[in-house]
Amino acid sequence: MKLSEVKSALQNLETIAFQLPNGDLVPSHFHVTEIGRINKTFIDCGGTVRHENIVNFQLWNANDYDHRLHPEKLLHIIELSENTLHIEDSEIEVEYQGDTIGKFGLDFDGTTFLLTNKQTDCLAKDKCGVPAEKPKVKLSDLQPVNTCVPGSGCC
Repeated sequence: MKLSEVKSALQNLETIAFQLPNGDLVPSHFHVTEIGRINKTFIDCGGTVRHENIVNFQLWNANDYDHRLHPEKLLHIIELSENTLHIEDSEIEVEYQGDTIGKFGLDFDGTTFLLTNKQTDCLAKDKCGVPAEKPKVKLSDLQPVNTCVPGSGCC
């Protein structure tokens, strides 16, 4: 989900809710403690230099039960971040504290922001000798072929 999509969704909400991949909701008294621009330059295992730009939201579960982050306040924080940090309309990554800091993708179901699991991947499979994934075929879709003929020795 891109930053512009978050801003658009916030304009139609009365409250903000984030749901973890396991279905649990982030407590409603969470704070957005950071909005940042992360520019990552790295080299993959095949030797290709790559660049990644993301917008980072950090959610923090405070013991401050009397204050709730309202959509208009988060919109203001986002706009301040865009102007001050020159944040572009990039994909969002959300950090949230579990047993350790988790990094999640972000989606929206019309009422709730959904934290989605992220996966690692090899970006240079062709250079690392990682075989391409074979297409999965249902055995029931295969047509039986009788290649055994009398006298061929296959039976």
